[in-house]
Amino acid sequence: MAHIVILGAGLGGMPMAYEMKELARPEDRVTVISNTPTFHFVPSNPWVAVNWRSREDIEFEAAPCLAKKNIDFIAVGARRVHPEANEVELVDGRRVQYDYLVIATGPKLAFDEVEGLGPQGHTQSVCHVDHATSAGKAWEEFVKNPGPIVVGAVQGASCYGPAYEFAFIMDTDLRKRKIRDKVPMTFVTAEPYIGHLGLGGVGDSKTLLESAMRERSIKWICNAKTTKVEAGKLFATEHDEMGKEKRTHEVAFKYSMMLPAFKGIDAVFGIEGLTNPRGFILIDEYQRNPKYKNIYAAGVCVAIPPVEQTPVPTGAPKTGYMIESMVNAAAHNIREVLDGKEPSHRATWNAVCLADFGDTGVVFVALPQIPPRNVNWFAEGKWVHLAKIAFEKYFLRKMKRGTSEPLYERLVMKALGIMKLK
Repeated sequence: MAHIVILGAGLGGMPMAYEMKELARPEDRVTVISNTPTFHFVPSNPWVAVNWRSREDIEFEAAPCLAKKNIDFIAVGARRVHPEANEVELVDGRRVQYDYLVIATGPKLAFDEVEGLGPQGHTQSVCHVDHATSAGKAWEEFVKNPGPIVVGAVQGASCYGPAYEFAFIMDTDLRKRKIRDKVPMTFVTAEPYIGHLGLGGVGDSKTLLESAMRERSIKWICNAKTTKVEAGKLFATEHDEMGKEKRTHEVAFKYSMMLPAFKGIDAVFGIEGLTNPRGFILIDEYQRNPKYKNIYAAGVCVAIPPVEQTPVPTGAPKTGYMIESMVNAAAHNIREVLDGKEPSHRATWNAVCLADFGDTGVVFVALPQIPPRNVNWFAEGKWVHLAKIAFEKYFLRKMKRGTSEPLYERLVMKALGIMKLK
């Protein structure tokens, strides 16, 4: 019998648990460890932040769903992973032994790297449902007495889609309230240009997103390093294409949401051979750590180099489709090792993202994520808005039921009508 422990119960951890349980041998045991008792659908957080959703709409208790599949669940956070001892130390002092460990925790949000950034500072966040709920309360106060908005992503961020989403969702909500004319909006980003997305652009993303922002009267500052945030003021230094300082900006706001950079969680940070200097898990082509062969990783916690060097540091995103592919590969490889075989499954590392704008939306497809690509496509339309609503319901329903089917691949690829391009 093997004990397979999955660290994290989010977009990577929950599907990993279901798929691993399905592929494991009857005598094997699967346990999920999480610092929260609930699962929440992260892509819906921008809707929560403008009160188009409540947290109850996108969140549910994980334990009952996992129990239906005979998966154990420990709702206690990890203090430290001890790979030499094959143990996970929990914050309550318990130690959980494992034969195989899958790290699928997502990131630590590095708000501390910019003075005044984050919910404990002067900006909102849509990275977690707790943050989105607080942002929604602040939004209700803001619309009573509106003013300037600053939205975007700081240096080192590696997930830009939600920043664009939230900017356009706020614009849509303000127009519905008929107060958009009272709200100047500025998009501040570390990207070298609008639509870079940490991917070097996808298709015609630069032109389409610039056009969408002009259409909605959203100004932007690119190649921007956010140096600090004070109450009602964001300070940023704009750089030229060579990385030299070009000009400084002091942007006033009454409401701000800035995405932070990501790091690895404290439980793994600094473990030699397991993580890179930022704390992300090092993996080989089979999702397996090169030093600790019984440790696998999937999702945002995985170390992926930037697609290209940019004047201000930008990271590469890990979209849901890519995470799903990592999960599938890791689960199949663990089963192969259990059977005495060498792992053979590789993640495809394709990027597919649906970004809602409130009444329309954009979709990008990068196959593979890192150029050169077989498919490099970006499009806009109301159908994307409708597709994301449908996908939210579909994903939540399947997670509650405990399915291991490839949700992103089947739904997204069918919706895009590009199955033949895979």
